[in-house]
Amino acid sequence: MIRIENPMGYIEISGDYFANLVGSAASSCFGVAGMATSGTVQGLRSLIISPNLPDKGVHVRNRDGKLEIDLHIAVTYGVNIAAIVKSIINKVSYTVQETTGLIVNRVNVFVDEMKAD
Repeated sequence: MIRIENPMGYIEISGDYFANLVGSAASSCFGVAGMATSGTVQGLRSLIISPNLPDKGVHVRNRDGKLEIDLHIAVTYGVNIAAIVKSIINKVSYTVQETTGLIVNRVNVFVDEMKAD
């Protein structure tokens, strides 16, 4: 659950909704082959429950009313990684700010895998 305080009260957004929003925004960028598990907990959950969890590869922190997002991705082999990362950062920041109105302070992208087409 993401909870942000503003002058009129609180904004609460479900963690699953937010992870799904961020994950689909990142996955829609050119060159992204998919999301990768981030950490042992997500790895075990994906093995036991389902390989396609909504929060797969997404970790969000709230610091002083601003969001920090960590993304773990798999990229397609042969594409420019720097261009993909820049595209993901812009797309995720824009999507989150337009959809929720929350400020994204930082998006960290970790390339964990390369996949052949």
